[in-house]
Amino acid sequence: MKSQTKPTKASDIKRSWHMIDVKEKILGRAATEIAKLLMGKAKPYFVRHLDCGDYVVVINAKEAKVTGGKEGKIYYRYSGYPGGLKKETLSDLRQRKPEEIIIHAVKGMLPQNRLRDAMLRRLFVFADKEHPYGDKLKTQ
Repeated sequence: MKSQTKPTKASDIKRSWHMIDVKEKILGRAATEIAKLLMGKAKPYFVRHLDCGDYVVVINAKEAKVTGGKEGKIYYRYSGYPGGLKKETLSDLRQRKPEEIIIHAVKGMLPQNRLRDAMLRRLFVFADKEHPYGDKLKTQ
């Protein structure tokens, strides 16, 4: 009796496309859903050392909701030069670049390893509902 589970190979991975509308959804809960799809954790052949995830298109990023006092949350970025620390609140960032809010939240929920950048390359975030990937998607 020689029944064994076969290890997953990179050639076994099949990628599909998902669209998530975050209009009136809470930011953190939507980000966990997106992170699971990017990692591929719901797939039966999921392994941590391979990138098993799918493509995710997020629309209406500027209309994602936050709870509590997070409208005053401060996002920092540093240029690497003296005096190069920039601070921006969530409401200011939502005005300037609403896609960055979703990307920042999802990036924090992905594993901090060499696969994270490859997973983030499959995330496409749009501030409005217009996007160029309509022919590839199934709606969630």
